[in-house]
Amino acid sequence: MLAPGWAGSPAAHATGDGAYLRAMLDAEAALTRAQAALGLAPAEAAGAVTRAADPARFDVRSLAERARAGGNPVIPLVADLTAAVGEPYGSYVHRGATSQDILDTAAMLVASRALEPVLADLSRTERALARQAVVHRDTPMPGRTLTQHAVPTTFGLKAAGWRSLVLDARDRVERVRVALPAQLGGAAGTLAAFQEYGAQDATALTEAYAREVGLAAAPLPWHTLRTPVADLAGALAFTTGALGKIGEDVLTLSRTEIGEVAEGSGGGSSAMPHKANPVRSTLLAAATRRAPQLAATLYGCVAAGDERPAGAWHAEWEPLRELLRLTGGAARDAAELAEGLRVNAEAMRRNLDLTRGLIVSERLSATLAPRLGRARAKELITDLARRMHAEDRPIGELLSEELELKDMDPAVLTDPAHYTGFAGALTDRALERR
Repeated sequence: MLAPGWAGSPAAHATGDGAYLRAMLDAEAALTRAQAALGLAPAEAAGAVTRAADPARFDVRSLAERARAGGNPVIPLVADLTAAVGEPYGSYVHRGATSQDILDTAAMLVASRALEPVLADLSRTERALARQAVVHRDTPMPGRTLTQHAVPTTFGLKAAGWRSLVLDARDRVERVRVALPAQLGGAAGTLAAFQEYGAQDATALTEAYAREVGLAAAPLPWHTLRTPVADLAGALAFTTGALGKIGEDVLTLSRTEIGEVAEGSGGGSSAMPHKANPVRSTLLAAATRRAPQLAATLYGCVAAGDERPAGAWHAEWEPLRELLRLTGGAARDAAELAEGLRVNAEAMRRNLDLTRGLIVSERLSATLAPRLGRARAKELITDLARRMHAEDRPIGELLSEELELKDMDPAVLTDPAHYTGFAGALTDRALERR
């Protein structure tokens, strides 16, 4: 109820308690199958454990309550799964593994599954922004720096820039997703128990497990080598920030007094019937403010002590799930925002003219300096700006009265639409990226 940013999203479904239960059972079943594939367990045991690992047979609430005793949910799960398998194959459940092998592997499975809809929504967003960039390639609008009008730009370049950030996020998420590893190290990362059960080759065992569970094979057990979690945190935080940039810009550009863009379907107000609030952008901005702190907690867990840590590992679970949810919700909101975004070119033009030509003062300086000298050009523009305000006249009209500039066309010189630099070419180049 307090999480409209991700409530009802695919990421919410992919990261719920049921999803973690399913992933832990998948990890346990894959472990027995991997051992059977190497001749370390009967094939019948692999079949029995896989059949028993049906989430519908387990009580999530009971597992959560009993997790308090050992500090993690794997311990009661192993007891319940062993009972569900029964004799004669119950003893092959969890054989040689430790709780962290299962929960780390499950966390990577959950992340991989949650990132699939994230990537789909990022694709929706970049396609919508590409369309906007093409349509508005040459639509001029005020460029703003430090909240003030700076020089003209185009909405095409702005949309292309947003898309570039989305593609950066997509690339990072794709890279981190294919690298998500299975965890298998046993009690202290030596795989000693597996050796006692007959394993001859640690690499063959870990690769067989990774294949069975559908994740990458790690070169070493990573109980306290938390690179996969840190990389995942970075990709998620960056993605949320990249999407938040779009939200922040839309919040500014959709202000009542600016009106250059609007969300396709704004949200209502509980007190003011006339309002159409930019809800998608608001939720993106909220996610952006939370994601870095969640990632910071995960980065703080990189300093994990000993061969398996007390606390550092446990501290990862909730922020990682929350970060996956925030990113999934943000990806959904960004896609809906981009697909429904309405652009008001007339408002952009109206706002360009607010300063009556001063938005191209940089161009005037560059044009007049070679003719008048740099100092004289600056003096003239400063005086024209003062007179413009005092006499309430546009700067182009005042320029036309300057005898030393009679051969120049002030209308063209002060038209913001004629001073967008290489915005069109930059937009074209950005859109070449796939």
